[in-house]
Amino acid sequence: MQLTSHLELDRCPHCQVDKPNLLQLWDGSTTTHAGYNLRYWKIYRCSRCGSVILAASGSQNGVVCEIYPSILNIDNSIPTKAKTYLSQALQSLHAPAGAIMLCASSVDAMLKEKGYREDTLNNRINKAAEDHLITKEMAQWAHEVRLDANDQRHADDEVILPNENDAKKCVDFVLALGQFLFVLPAQVQRGLIEAKANK
Repeated sequence: MQLTSHLELDRCPHCQVDKPNLLQLWDGSTTTHAGYNLRYWKIYRCSRCGSVILAASGSQNGVVCEIYPSILNIDNSIPTKAKTYLSQALQSLHAPAGAIMLCASSVDAMLKEKGYREDTLNNRINKAAEDHLITKEMAQWAHEVRLDANDQRHADDEVILPNENDAKKCVDFVLALGQFLFVLPAQVQRGLIEAKANK
């Protein structure tokens, strides 16, 4: 992608809307105190959520080499079904009730991948905590996601509809759970294999 007056991203890193309209608000350049590392910067505003994105290039209107916030990629170590639910949740933050239900499905898929297939999701979360697969605090957070999803599925009259921040908290938890259950163990395994090969 180029550092032009309109930043072309597949999704807004904030609201995850598809093909966002990101128009330039500001531009400037910076160097180190000694005059090195010249970079050109532009700030863009998402017309949907109003959030800003900062992008940089080594040349005017050149290829973007830095972007903040960074674009989130879900690690391939997370099993396909859980990753698909999580990806869909990320892409539907603008529809918070749906995103929260997808988060619960991702948690369910992760636990099933780890062998917790019997009984209800409630009991599977408790069993995973009893077996020390997840911590007590992770189990409490997983229950919050489960209960939030139940509220949306049953459309209880007393329940307030969630907003994008509520959905983002659920997505953040599921991302953390995926890191803990799949991504970190895979990184450790790769590190051990590389260390053994280097000896």
